[in-house]
Amino acid sequence: MDDLAIRRKRLLYQSRHRGTQESDLLLGGFAQAHLERFDGEELDQFEALVGQTDADLMDWISDRAAAPNHLGGTVFDLLVTFKNILIEH
Repeated sequence: MDDLAIRRKRLLYQSRHRGTQESDLLLGGFAQAHLERFDGEELDQFEALVGQTDADLMDWISDRAAAPNHLGGTVFDLLVTFKNILIEH
């Protein structure tokens, strides 16, 4: 198994076991849908997001607070879009 595959498995697990059900569902669902297509840089971005607290992530994703610049990027934008699609359905 290569390094990217190992990182993807670890991040999928971490995304599904966050501590709050809302975060588990959102981040776990997002990881299930996107991790396999992420390259190393995108995995870095997602890993940085997973390393944040649930409360902060939910505030940033829901636009209740501005996300720090270093956490922004394609993966954050995809996560916000994913959350919005879930809410619409």
